[in-house]
Amino acid sequence: MVELHQPKSSTKSFLIRILAAVILGIARTADARIRHYNFDVRYEFKFPDCYQKLVITVNGVSPGPTIVAQQGDTVVVDVTNDLGTENLAIHWHGIRQRGTPWSDGTEGVTQCPILPGETFTYKFVVDRAGTYLYHAHYGMQREAGLYGMIRVALPDGVSEPFAYDYDRSIILNDWYHNSTYEQAAGLSSIPFVWVGEPKSLLIHGRGRFNCSSLGTTSSVAGLCNSTNPECSPYVMTVVPGKKYRLRVASLTALSALSFEIEGHNLTVVEADGNYVEPFTVKNLFIYSGETYSVLVTANQDPSRNYWITTNVVSRKPATPTGLGVFNYYPNHPRRRPPTDPTSGPPWNDTAPRLAQSLAIKAKQGYIHTPPLTSDRVIVFLNTQNKINGYFHWSVNNVSFTLPQTPYLIALKKGLLNAFNQTPPPDGYDFLNYPIFKVANNTNATSSNSIYKLKFNTTIDVILQNANSMTPDTSETHPWHLHGHDFWVLGYGQGKFDFNNDPKKYNLANPIMKNTVPVHPYGWTALRFQSDNPGVWSFHCHIESHFYMGMGVVFEEGVEKVGELPSSIMAKAQKASTAREVIGGSREG
Repeated sequence: MVELHQPKSSTKSFLIRILAAVILGIARTADARIRHYNFDVRYEFKFPDCYQKLVITVNGVSPGPTIVAQQGDTVVVDVTNDLGTENLAIHWHGIRQRGTPWSDGTEGVTQCPILPGETFTYKFVVDRAGTYLYHAHYGMQREAGLYGMIRVALPDGVSEPFAYDYDRSIILNDWYHNSTYEQAAGLSSIPFVWVGEPKSLLIHGRGRFNCSSLGTTSSVAGLCNSTNPECSPYVMTVVPGKKYRLRVASLTALSALSFEIEGHNLTVVEADGNYVEPFTVKNLFIYSGETYSVLVTANQDPSRNYWITTNVVSRKPATPTGLGVFNYYPNHPRRRPPTDPTSGPPWNDTAPRLAQSLAIKAKQGYIHTPPLTSDRVIVFLNTQNKINGYFHWSVNNVSFTLPQTPYLIALKKGLLNAFNQTPPPDGYDFLNYPIFKVANNTNATSSNSIYKLKFNTTIDVILQNANSMTPDTSETHPWHLHGHDFWVLGYGQGKFDFNNDPKKYNLANPIMKNTVPVHPYGWTALRFQSDNPGVWSFHCHIESHFYMGMGVVFEEGVEKVGELPSSIMAKAQKASTAREVIGGSREG
């Protein structure tokens, strides 16, 4: 990926920033640009971790090309589906899609999928600066390699509230050797077959699998090649004494991660496109769907290189440390650091992860104060259960399924038979549910019903974690909300206390994010405003968990959505015809 040089910036006052934003709004028609991208999406054989696998690429690479734009620009992406036999959809993660809900890229929610051989155009405005992502949102394709970064710069003449010399980006991912089809088949089978732990961790598309573990039989000859340049470690070359803004993002399929640059402090300054009151860490904990900007200064001994490492936390690791190199110029980029890589913090110590979550506050001068009260409180209990013998993840014992007709189309066209009209539950039995034990969830069901929110009201969501169907096991769940940022009001351990915990909410300087973790046996409280007309998915960002039903959909102000573009309706007609030809498939 080509990285952009950014001159050193200086802190500007909030009033100057606001004035510049107003001026930008007035002049937007004249000054805003159109950023046009062409994405050719296809399968190619690659060696991301030295093991050959079919990878979904964008224009021949994975991660895909970075989308670079400026606040107020219109981004146009022509996506051609050259996967041959698979449908496709791409979600623009963190882009709120105000006025363009049909471009959110969520198959079954806002659009029908892009059929093989078809080209579809996404068009949306990036209305604020920050670090965002894009990735597949059809089946489990994201973990096959279809992902990339979106970097949105501030308007001309407006500076970040922190200084740096250069801008760099890293996407972290975990990597499996089984195909998504094999994984989906196991998750949907009796007996249940879990996807297992990933084979390797990738740092910007590069990892290292131990090829010798496969033996030397003819069946694996050429399948794993530790000398292939595609799996050489990721290298970040730095100039001694310079300060770097490093945009770190996670699009893992399963793993929560720690991230570290040996011997260097990381100062957190941005989270999901929102400025953070700076704080410094040695290890950055990051969950799937999150983005952070950290400042790192190349202030160590320049005669040597240093490890960049990432490790699994919150699950007992069975995956080797992901390795990269922090290369001090003019050292050779392949010069191995003289030390052994760190194994990271203890995987089962929740306390430092909870402490980091609590440390993330909105930066002074950039605080968006939340409403002091809410109009509706919805409690989501994250449960695991069986339905007709099949394992599911559920919310309030309801496992989510997608309809054949996307909700946005069904609601705009009055197709009330397209999905279940019975409202899903707003909560569960707090008093009696045993969150620390394997519960007997005999009342579990599946449904494609949705939460209908009154437009322009304030919604509180309490995410409550519990034990899975494995004794003494509570997963970490990163939850992502489409179409919105939310205020993170608080985190806690154990069962949420309706009488006392709301009194502890941070209403003074809560950070706004679009993705947030729910820690083991804990709760997370969010607040957002239903002010973006459309239909928006809210789901666990772990691929297998969402595939197994861990998600919901919010509808708000659909009657205020303009006429759906002809391309969306034409796609719905094509998908309907395709279903009739093949005898009725699930895809909408």
